Amino acid sequence: MTDVNSPPSPTQQSSTDRDRLSISAVESVSAEIQDNVSRVIVGHEDVVEHVVIALLGRGHVLLDDVPGVGKTMLARSIARSIDCSFRRVQFTPDLLPADVTGVNVFNEKSREFEFQPGPVFGNVVLGDEINRAPPKTQSALLEAMEEGQVTVDGETRELPAPFTVIATQNAVEPNRTYDLPFAELDRFMAKLQLGYPDPAQESELLGRTIGDHPIDALEPVTTRETLVRARETVANVRVAKPIREYVTRLAGYTREHARVGVSPRGTISLLRAAQARAGTNGREYVIPDDVQLQAPVVLAHRIRTEDRDRNGDDIVSAALESVPVETDLE
Repeated sequence: MTDVNSPPSPTQQSSTDRDRLSISAVESVSAEIQDNVSRVIVGHEDVVEHVVIALLGRGHVLLDDVPGVGKTMLARSIARSIDCSFRRVQFTPDLLPADVTGVNVFNEKSREFEFQPGPVFGNVVLGDEINRAPPKTQSALLEAMEEGQVTVDGETRELPAPFTVIATQNAVEPNRTYDLPFAELDRFMAKLQLGYPDPAQESELLGRTIGDHPIDALEPVTTRETLVRARETVANVRVAKPIREYVTRLAGYTREHARVGVSPRGTISLLRAAQARAGTNGREYVIPDDVQLQAPVVLAHRIRTEDRDRNGDDIVSAALESVPVETDLE
């Protein structure tokens, strides 16, 4: 007779269980990607960590900063660290939605229309300077980012797995850029800024790039299949009821103290990011620290206030200070 309280034997485990990585393997994969990216990106370890967490948490990332601080190089370094398909879209004012999603083209030989996939059909998609394109073109990403699919001429096509968008946004030249629709902002798990390097970091950067750029020699440290398995492991990191209730209270605070608060999509993103952070730290369960460390980059860009002197970052900081958290997670 089988003991129902004993762990399943290898023959009893489901194929889904066998497809997952161990939590220690997830921790190793995360560390390897971050170490590899650090060969190109000097400093900004916290930003790199957040990007890897979003990658493992099935999320998308918006890098918002002034030109020239390494946003595009960070996205390329992440993509090169994973042996999977990488596509880049340079957003411009004349870019059309079909230039992103793809288009049906008539084949003279077969006398039939054939679908030519756009650059969105990749595992890691870099949307460079996404706010240079008008909202109509930006909206071409909405379905892809939310549902992992694209609909063209009434036919829906699945995107490859994993699928992650890393978009950069030009934070200057307001007269030559467009505001991202709020619905699109809400689809980014995390919004991050690199900022300028300090003098020591900039000197190190200059030393690395005097000759060939280090990204030219960057090699993958993991595979697409491993990343898919790592994501499956992260998705099954345990989230106790008190943690879920804490997240809902944080969201509730933002809704009470802002014109537009955090949406349910935002709370889902926060929990997924917290699961990923737990996994990258070798834990099979989420603790309050995971939520608190992810909340600023996951929630702030989803908040709109009436007060010009108080932004989303201020609301999230106040929520983290004011909302109580249970320490007993049993």
